[in-house]
Amino acid sequence: MRIGELAAAVGVTTRTVRHYHHQGLLPEPERLSNGYRDYTLRHAVVLARIRRLTELGLGLAEVRDVLADDAGRDLSEVLEELDADLARQEAAIRERRARLRALLDAERLPDEGPVSPELAELFSGMGQASPHSPMAAKDREIFALLDTAASPEDRERLLGALRGALDSPAAVARAHEAYALLDALAEADPDDPRVEEAAQALADLLPPEMLPAEPVDHGHSFLRAFYADLAPAQAEAIRRALRIVSEERR
Repeated sequence: MRIGELAAAVGVTTRTVRHYHHQGLLPEPERLSNGYRDYTLRHAVVLARIRRLTELGLGLAEVRDVLADDAGRDLSEVLEELDADLARQEAAIRERRARLRALLDAERLPDEGPVSPELAELFSGMGQASPHSPMAAKDREIFALLDTAASPEDRERLLGALRGALDSPAAVARAHEAYALLDALAEADPDDPRVEEAAQALADLLPPEMLPAEPVDHGHSFLRAFYADLAPAQAEAIRRALRIVSEERR
């Protein structure tokens, strides 16, 4: 058989056949006197097996193991691993679809984009508290970032702390007041007397569980970037609030 005949018989392309030659999966046949490769039935059998294995989801390295005479693993072992991997993928897909469905079922998607259903629910309450507050909008951006980047343990801790901080109409009202005080500092100097008032209001709102167990490192690259995104007086108020909460926890 010529290469085109072999490819057509097995249902692949000639480019695929050449790729398998290059990868060492399919032995190259002898060439006829005219220079053409002469494929045999054995080549078709091996090529068909490669196709079946790849369609099951095996990578080429795994296919090579299966085909090798001295394979370190037999086919059943490889397929067991593949089945377990597919099960993990199915579980991940189900989880993603559940999150998508929760977002689609929501009355309104948060401006910060798709976030976890738990954070979306919290955002709903925060939005009601301060619907037009620039500082509240920055806060939601940070929470969305942490929702994505934090470890599962830290994420659960932060969400739990936020739920506790906004667990009543009175708590939501305090959040509204704290955001208003911080918004008012947008054009203020860091030594403005209102900075201390805003810091205390924010400290009263922040649950200690939101802070790490170790002392807050205000020179940390994340906090430096966060402070740089704020007006100087706002950044100073937040620094003082974090110090207050840290000292009260000792």
